[in-house]
Amino acid sequence: MKALVSLVFVLLLVAIAWIGSEAGGEVVFGVVLPYAAFLVFLVGFTWKIVKWARAPVPFRIPTTSGQQKSLPWIRQARFDNPATGLQVVGRMALEVLLFRSLFQNTKAEMRTEKGRGPRLVFGGDKSLWIVSLIFHWTFLVILIRHLRFFLDPVPGWLLTLGNLDAFFQVSVPALYITDVLVVLALGILLLRRFTNSQVRAISLVSDYFPLLLLLGVVISGIVVRYFAKTDVVGVKELGANLLTLRLSVPAGIGAQAYVHLFLVCTLLAYFPFSKLMHAGGVFLSPTRNLANNNRMVRHINPWNRPVAYHRFEDWEKEFAKEIEDAGYELERD
Repeated sequence: MKALVSLVFVLLLVAIAWIGSEAGGEVVFGVVLPYAAFLVFLVGFTWKIVKWARAPVPFRIPTTSGQQKSLPWIRQARFDNPATGLQVVGRMALEVLLFRSLFQNTKAEMRTEKGRGPRLVFGGDKSLWIVSLIFHWTFLVILIRHLRFFLDPVPGWLLTLGNLDAFFQVSVPALYITDVLVVLALGILLLRRFTNSQVRAISLVSDYFPLLLLLGVVISGIVVRYFAKTDVVGVKELGANLLTLRLSVPAGIGAQAYVHLFLVCTLLAYFPFSKLMHAGGVFLSPTRNLANNNRMVRHINPWNRPVAYHRFEDWEKEFAKEIEDAGYELERD
C-alpha cells in the first residue's frame, strides 16, 4: 500500500506535467517551476546544513570498529578508529566515494541443518554495497553529462565523458551505459524493499517515494532521448535561457521533455526535506567526522553555558559553624 501510494503520486505528477504543458503551460513548466524548485532546494539545503552545523556535540561519539591508538607496538585501525584530523579526512573520503561502512555490511538469518536445530548465522553481504555504488556513481555521471545542455561551447572533457559513456555505440542515438545501469540499480533497490521482509517491515512512504521519483526521472529522460521526437536544439536553448535568466521558452520541445523537467523540479524541491539529504548530512555526522582521541585530548562542548561551580571548600566554609555544632570534624587545615 505504501509503495502504491507513492507510485500513484508519481503518476499524478507525470499527468500534471503532460496535461499542463499540452494546455499551454510551457512557461510555467519551463521557467517558473525550475526557478522555484531551485530556490527551494538552495534555501532548504542551506537551512538544513546550518541547522545541523549548529547542533551541539557534547561528547565525541565517532563510530569505531577497530583498534584505537594505544601503545606503540599495538597496530591501530587508522580508518576505522582515526586519531588525527588527517585520518578522519581519509575515512570520510572512503565513506563518501566508496561507501566503506556499507562494504562492511553483514546479514543475519536463521538456518536449519541436518542433525542440528535452527541457529542464527551471520555473514557478509556485499550486494547492497555494489548496487548502491553503481547507482550513485552512474547518477553522478548522468548529472555531469547534462551540463552539455547549459554550456556553449561544450568543454572537451565533457564530450570525452559522453563518448566513454556511449562506448559500445549499439544504437542511434548512442546508448549510454549509465542509463542502463542506473535503471537496473534503482530497480534492484526497489525490489529489495519488496522481497526482504525485514526491510519491507520498516519501509515507509518516504522510502518508496524517492526511489519511484528517481525512477520516474530516469525513465522519462530515457524516453526523451531514445523514443520521443524531441527537439534537442530547443532543449539546449531552454537550458541556456534558464542559465542566463532569459524568461523565454522555445517552441516544439514536446510534452515528454516537460514531464522529465517537472519530475526533476519535484526531486529538487523535495530533496532538502527527505532522506536524500544524507548526501549533505554525511559530512556533518559526528559519528564520522570526529577523531577518536578521547584518551589524548579532553573534549569540551563549546556550546556549554558557563556554570557557577560550588566547590567543596566553599561549602565547608559556608557551613563551618553548623558542621562544628553537629560534632563533625572539618577537613580544612
